[in-house]
Amino acid sequence: MKYLCLAYGGEHDWKALTESEQAALLARDDVLRERGDLVAAVGLQVTTVRAWNGIPATSEGPLTDTKLPLAGFGIIEAADLNEAVRLIADTPCARAKGAVEIRPITIMNAASFEEEK
Repeated sequence: MKYLCLAYGGEHDWKALTESEQAALLARDDVLRERGDLVAAVGLQVTTVRAWNGIPATSEGPLTDTKLPLAGFGIIEAADLNEAVRLIADTPCARAKGAVEIRPITIMNAASFEEEK
């Protein structure tokens, strides 16, 4: 099963960690990548699109403000939600006073998703 993981965390809390603490947390992402559990991750350059009158209009930045900013997101592979929680529990945002939302992904066209893997 694939899960979308939305990682939230503040830069202040991240910078409060020592370099060795940061490196240890980032190494957890490497473990997920090496196992093949971290399927994809993306950066945070955000463009919001609205087309209320049928004409696309864009703005830079997220649609909403939250207590903790979105720090990144990824797609992981896990047998079930319990395994997804276990895999994510040691990632940077989950450990550095942030939070990670885990959402199951429903594949609409499995063939095209598998081609991109």
